[in-house]
Amino acid sequence: MAVNAPAVNGPALIAARMNRLPLTRTHRRLVLTVGLAMFFDMYEIFMSGVLGAVMRERYHLDRTEVSAVLASVFVGMFIGVLAVGRLSDRLGRRRALLLGVCVYTVFSAVGALTDGVPQLIAARLLAGLGIGPVLPLADAYLSDLLPARARGRWTAWAYTVAFFGVPAVGLTARWLVPLKPLGVDGWRWLFLIGSAGGLIVLALRRHLVESPRWLASVGRTAEADEVLRRLEAEAGVTGAGTAAEVPDRPKSEAGAAGSGARIPAPAKGGEPAKATPASGEPVRAEARRRLEPVHRKRVAMMAVFHLLQAFGGYGFGTIAPLVLATKGYSIVSSLLFSALTFAGYPLGSLISIPLIERVERKFLIVGAALGMAVSGLAFGHASGAPAIIAAGVCYTAVSNVFSNGYHVYQAEIFPTTHRVAAVAATYSLSRIATAAMPFLMVPLLERSGADVLFAVVAATLVAIALDIGLLGPRVNGQTLEDVNEALAARPGPTPPAHPGPPGPAAGAGGAAGPGSGSESESGPGSEAGTHPDHAVGPVSPGSPGSRPTPGPSARR
Repeated sequence: MAVNAPAVNGPALIAARMNRLPLTRTHRRLVLTVGLAMFFDMYEIFMSGVLGAVMRERYHLDRTEVSAVLASVFVGMFIGVLAVGRLSDRLGRRRALLLGVCVYTVFSAVGALTDGVPQLIAARLLAGLGIGPVLPLADAYLSDLLPARARGRWTAWAYTVAFFGVPAVGLTARWLVPLKPLGVDGWRWLFLIGSAGGLIVLALRRHLVESPRWLASVGRTAEADEVLRRLEAEAGVTGAGTAAEVPDRPKSEAGAAGSGARIPAPAKGGEPAKATPASGEPVRAEARRRLEPVHRKRVAMMAVFHLLQAFGGYGFGTIAPLVLATKGYSIVSSLLFSALTFAGYPLGSLISIPLIERVERKFLIVGAALGMAVSGLAFGHASGAPAIIAAGVCYTAVSNVFSNGYHVYQAEIFPTTHRVAAVAATYSLSRIATAAMPFLMVPLLERSGADVLFAVVAATLVAIALDIGLLGPRVNGQTLEDVNEALAARPGPTPPAHPGPPGPAAGAGGAAGPGSGSESESGPGSEAGTHPDHAVGPVSPGSPGSRPTPGPSARR
């Protein structure tokens, strides 16, 4: 690094510099690479449903054994997701993501070599240790790196690439399961293809940069600065500067770009002063602090969400081949129908791209959940092939608008220092719920039929709509700092007037206060009424008789 380069300015200015970046070639490459990692992750997850149907017919498994095959990977995913929060704090977003890919690459290959159901269950459980962390890590990683105005749309593109893995496994299974290429059972080739995909992702790892936000949050600001300088050079943007020098950013970013910190004006001599958290505590100490009450409420909201969404989201892909089998279709026909209905997953992801920035994400999730409830009931009641396929495609398409919406949303509503840990902790609940799901849904399907099964699924989706609709904050178009870190700083009482040189005026040099201009908590059932930050901007330090300055949201 050049000797005369401006000093690294801590998390606040790192965040401000991230927010003013346009999309670059590096952003697009990492979206594609992360999308491929998730493609094979989805391939592995939805292979469970195919395996359940195949193993049931080929090896005459009873209900408990089928449920164990289906559940094994999700138990592994639950354990893997639980571990990823601490692991990503130590290794970083990039290395933790690649480690997850390595694990599922190895144990998917092991699964192809197993001889017997117990060994297969063990291999799937171990593969799940790597499969589980990939999606929450990808959510946090993309949220960290993508600009605010493009965050939803480009994360949806990554998931569009990913969800092509769902029809891919369905069509591949339909082709390979009846065959024995090179004398090897077709279902074993499914594992080998998934493992080969992981190797492709690892070969593309050079396109992944570490998150500057994460680096700054753990005190590695020099490395964050180095990554940012490369991105800025690629974008043709000038290097580090003060908040006043950062163009095309929301007003509320100017003073509280991270952790309630104020981006300082340049010190004498032209070098920017070093930013620190508003409390004055060191960055590492700040990273260890407890979640604010507003974020703890969000953890509870997402915990309820993930306990329920497993039944409506992954539940359909896992249980659909068995539903079709109970309707009297052969294994080959049910795999064909599943492959056709799975085409709705990438279709829905494509539909979400123009919607995800235009429709407030919390309402997009609510609407999609209700749409899934209706189309799921239609799928359960359908009898003829055209009706089954139409209802299935409708369900999977709407479910991917739902999925893309919540994957973007869950990473946006937590601060950088807790983003992976909070997302992983809540997301892990969906994994354990999905592991339990076959033991609940398979018996229900056999006893009561598809109509009752999908009525239960519809009830969980309505509960999800109420959870997010009543408790979720608004996020569209806002920086991560506006949605999160600005809420952590509560304005204290106005200090008494005292003589002295006037400080910078509020708004000059971008000194708007925490939460100013933020609409993240507005709307019915959101957290708006509990935070005075949203109506009042900062107190200009050192100004005689200084009074709170209305933020942009109050001025409107």
